[in-house]
Amino acid sequence: MENVIENKAPVGAEQQTPAKKKKPAKTIAAAVLDHMIVILFATFIVVPLYIVVITSVKTSVEANGTHFYWWPQQGFSVEGYKTVLQNKNILTGYMNTLFYLVVGTAINMVLTILGAYVLSRRRMMLKGPLTLLIVFTMYMDFGLIPAFLNVRDLGLYDSRWAILLPVAINTYNLIVMRTAFASVPAALEESAMIDGANDFTILFKIILPLSKATLAVVVLFYVVEHWNSWFSASIYLRDRERFPLQLFLREILISSSSSTAAGEASSVDGVMYLEELIKYCSIVISTLPILCVYPFVQKYFISGVMLGSVKE
Repeated sequence: MENVIENKAPVGAEQQTPAKKKKPAKTIAAAVLDHMIVILFATFIVVPLYIVVITSVKTSVEANGTHFYWWPQQGFSVEGYKTVLQNKNILTGYMNTLFYLVVGTAINMVLTILGAYVLSRRRMMLKGPLTLLIVFTMYMDFGLIPAFLNVRDLGLYDSRWAILLPVAINTYNLIVMRTAFASVPAALEESAMIDGANDFTILFKIILPLSKATLAVVVLFYVVEHWNSWFSASIYLRDRERFPLQLFLREILISSSSSTAAGEASSVDGVMYLEELIKYCSIVISTLPILCVYPFVQKYFISGVMLGSVKE
C-alpha cells in the first residue's frame, strides 16, 4: 500500500489570491466614434493636400478646367515645376529662407534656452514679477509703427537682421521651455552643485539632456515660423536679393490674379493657364521641406508641450 503524501498548507496560513483589477474596457460605440473622428480629421488634412499635389502635375489646360478629376486625364506633366525652378527669384528666395531659418532658429534657441533657465530657477529673486512682465508682452502689442521706428533707428532697415532680431524670442515658446526646465527634479541640481557644478554645467549636462522632447518641439515651432514668415520682410526689406521665398510666392499669386482680371489677352497666349499651374507647384515646393521634417519630430509634440501639466 502506497503512502499518499498530501501537501498541506501550514496551519494558520491562508492562501490569498490577489484581486485582479479590471480595467474599464472601451465600448464598441466609443471605439467606433474615436476612429470616425480620426478619419474625419485625416480627411480634412489629406484631401486638400492631395488636390494641390495632383493638380500640380497636370497640364496647364487641365489644371484650369471647370471640372476637377482625381487623376490626370491628359497624363502627368511637370511643365509647372520646370517654370518655377527656372525662375531665378524662386531659387534666390529659397536660399534666403534657408538662411533666415538656420540662423534665426539658432538665435531663437540660444536666447530662449538662456531665458527659460533663468526663469525656472527657484532661487531667483523677483521671478514672479519678471515672468508676469514677459507674459504681458504676449498679449499686448504696441503696433506696427513703433516696431518699424525701432528697426529704422537701430540701423537694421533693409538688412537681414531686421528679419531675425525683432523675433529673437517667442513668449509662448519661452513659457513652454521654462515649464519643462522647472519640472526637472531639484535633487539633481543640488547634487551637482555639491560636486562643484556651476549654472552652465547644470544647464548643459543636466537640464538640456532631460528636455530633449521640449527642445525638439520648440525648434519645430521656430522653423515653421521662419519658413512661413513674409510680412516682416515686406515691411523691413526693399532689396529683392534679400526677399524670402514667401514674398516671391506672394508676387506670383498677385500676378496670377492680375492676369485673370486682364481677361482675353492673357488667356489667348496661355499665360493665365500656366500661372494657375504655377500657383499649385509653388505651394508644393514651399511646403515640401516642412512636410519632410515634421514626421520625424511629431512624436515629441505631446510629450514636449504637455510636460509639466501633470503633477505628481
